[in-house]
Amino acid sequence: MIRTRCHLIFILVAFLLCSFALPAEATDLALDHPLDHQGRCISGHGFTVITHSELELSAQVTSADGSNCSGVEVNFVQVAPRERALGSAISDSEGVAVLHYSAGKKDKPVTIVANIAGSDDHESRIVYQIPVRKKTWVMFMIFGLLGGLGLFLFGMEMMSSSMQRSAGGRMRSILGTLTSNRFIGVAVGAFVTMVIQSSSATTVMLVSFVQAQLMTFGQTLGVILGADIGTTITAQLIAFKLTDYALLMIAIGFGLKFLAKREKLRNAGDVLLGFGLLFYGMHVMSNAMYPLRTYTPFLNLLTELENPLLGILVGAAFTALIQSSSAFTGIIIVLAQQGFLTLDAGIPLIFGANIGTCITAALASINADREAKRVALAHTMFKVIGVAAAIAFIPLLAKFIRDISPGGVIDPTDQAALAKYIPRQIANAHTVFNVSLTLLFLPFTGLFGKLIMRMLPDQQEELAVRYDARFLEPSLLSTPALALNLAKVEIIKMGEMVKEMAIKSIEPFFSGDLSELDELHEMEDRIDALDEQISAYLIEIGKKALNQEQADEVYLMLHVTKQYEQIADIVDKELRPLAQNKTAKAASFSEEGAAEVKEYHLKMIKQIARSIDTFTDSSLEKAIKMTKKQAKYVALEGDLRQHHFQRLQLNVRESVTTSGIHLDLMDCMRKMNSYSANIARALVQRYGEKKEPGTKS
Repeated sequence: MIRTRCHLIFILVAFLLCSFALPAEATDLALDHPLDHQGRCISGHGFTVITHSELELSAQVTSADGSNCSGVEVNFVQVAPRERALGSAISDSEGVAVLHYSAGKKDKPVTIVANIAGSDDHESRIVYQIPVRKKTWVMFMIFGLLGGLGLFLFGMEMMSSSMQRSAGGRMRSILGTLTSNRFIGVAVGAFVTMVIQSSSATTVMLVSFVQAQLMTFGQTLGVILGADIGTTITAQLIAFKLTDYALLMIAIGFGLKFLAKREKLRNAGDVLLGFGLLFYGMHVMSNAMYPLRTYTPFLNLLTELENPLLGILVGAAFTALIQSSSAFTGIIIVLAQQGFLTLDAGIPLIFGANIGTCITAALASINADREAKRVALAHTMFKVIGVAAAIAFIPLLAKFIRDISPGGVIDPTDQAALAKYIPRQIANAHTVFNVSLTLLFLPFTGLFGKLIMRMLPDQQEELAVRYDARFLEPSLLSTPALALNLAKVEIIKMGEMVKEMAIKSIEPFFSGDLSELDELHEMEDRIDALDEQISAYLIEIGKKALNQEQADEVYLMLHVTKQYEQIADIVDKELRPLAQNKTAKAASFSEEGAAEVKEYHLKMIKQIARSIDTFTDSSLEKAIKMTKKQAKYVALEGDLRQHHFQRLQLNVRESVTTSGIHLDLMDCMRKMNSYSANIARALVQRYGEKKEPGTKS
């Protein structure tokens, strides 16, 4: 996903900046035109760009009453970077004197003074400040922007993935504590979004969790609001002007990453390295943008963004393209650090970013079920309603932000002050808006949920056999801690299906009805497909940068999946033919034999159920109890086998007739018990020496 975002940003930035290379009008920066001794004054029309270095300097000569003065000689002198006379020009009938000027190839600003011939230099003059750049300035600016943006996004990705590795287990434990308490939901949403650095990813996660039945739709509302707060933390971090320390952070982070022996320190090094790269990328982008400070078309374009509707539209479009409000907020702050943006222009862009970030969840919900679609709709409505309500209060919001932020009211022409204070003011506006949104909607999440339910009511859907895994969300592979949760849910569902197969497998042995055997075969086909898909998903997770705990969990889940698949194989490939054989012989178990088969079958079903429960809770205590039960069941199977041989010795007719089927059936159930116990043994092996946080013991 990060590659796609980068490509979209690069194409868009390149397209915009190429338009900046067109010839454009500019004005002088310093004017001083008192009357000379003849009552004339000179004022500047400024200069017109002909090519990258050819300019037309123009000066307006007027009399004291404001009428144009024609035939007046105007002298032009370059005073910096070196002094030289450029020549003179005579004013035309409109009082305008024009001189062609070649700026040369040096990339330095030029200062030119124009005054009326015969007048004292200090009486009547105009001063031109001309930014002269090389012909390739746009190209090199694009290089700087794209390179800096690449470092910025790579640093954000590295910081996010490292924080996930460090907090993965704790994050999943916190996710597991989700309740209907809306305040807990807000806190959880803020924490998770702070870790994964993207409210879009959090909302996609919620869509997946609701579809996987890990959460209900009602639980997600508080988490969505919390995610909006969590994403503001990224903006606050970016607003700190830490670019001077970026290289130091990179050096320390690199040292920890490659020299530290402890995994926690290496992860901390990755976080610091990513943080340093993020700020160094901002530094590179800021330097690349510096020439735009005097580029009038660009400055005029940014001024137009103070129109709230235009600013919101631009912010929403950019954020929808790159699918990350955090990344676009970072770009806004970089612009602000160059003095390009006022607070009045920054607030609509932030509002637009809040709307644009909804597109990711909307796309994730397209093929999802009804509840997942409600999550995406709720996220979108929170943002759209909040922004629509806040548009009319932008002036009040701007005033409040100026009151609580350093810098206060800033002159829009003072670029130095804008660069110093506006980044923090924009970050504060982002935070205040999202916190206010949460406080506004939180008391009414119940009513809001009912509204969403009315807009997207339940539908009667035809029940169809599905061979595809429902909960494995590819977009969360870049967040292993969350992807593992979804894989676990899919494995648990697979275990429940295996238990259902095991329950149904015994019925044909007593009823003689073989109609259910086809259903068992179809269920086994589905389990084979699930095994393949879950294993492929876990292997993809394993390719990511995992900590040791997550790597162990991937291995454990692969093992558990295989055990359930083996149980399903026994039902389909051994018990099905056995039931067909028994029915074909029209044979029946003895009364004692039938009771023993049913007794052992019940033990086997309980053991499968225990394996699901133990795996769900990751409980060491339950796993140990289960292994002890297995030892008893092995002994019980031996006792039941002995009872069968005793009946054979007594020449019980039913036992003699069904002996082979009876023994094979008991052996199959013993193997199914053993595969269930293998899951418990794997859990004991993993958690026996060191428990996972939150594990019962």
